[in-house]
Amino acid sequence: MIVAPDYFLRSARLGFRCWSRDDLPLALALWGDPRVTHFIGGPFSPEQIEHRLTKENDALQEHHFQYWPVFLLSDGQHVGCAGLRPYRPAEKIHELGFHLRPEFWGQGLAEEAARAVMAYAFETLNAKALSAGHHPANASSRHILEKLGFHFTHEEFYAPCGSQIPYYLLASPSISPP
Repeated sequence: MIVAPDYFLRSARLGFRCWSRDDLPLALALWGDPRVTHFIGGPFSPEQIEHRLTKENDALQEHHFQYWPVFLLSDGQHVGCAGLRPYRPAEKIHELGFHLRPEFWGQGLAEEAARAVMAYAFETLNAKALSAGHHPANASSRHILEKLGFHFTHEEFYAPCGSQIPYYLLASPSISPP
């Protein structure tokens, strides 16, 4: 008998669960791929990826969210990750992010994953707003953020890239913009 994975969050095609120490091979396949990490400061060594996995689990313990691993519901393939990081926790503003494996690019999965995370952030975590940034050369990420309703607010220094990147904000749907 096949046991279906226990996903805490689902969308039409995707299931989300928390990272575990046993997921190191998935993390290596994702963050070890220079095409995935090109715009986020990569390529990363296996040691850096193992450290990142530890940080994701630490974030879950401290903030109750992380960049969760995401899987296709149809066959369980690992698509990548999508989730949240603390941005301005005292203000309940979290940062949205997603990283997909190249074989899943161009299928609308990044937008679908982001929408599921956004709903979770606003409905479950009671986030007041979400921020997001992207490498200036990553037009695909910019397009997705704009499609999701994020609005450019400023540029901010992003240490992994060593440069300024555009940042966007999306207020909670229950909060009227000023």
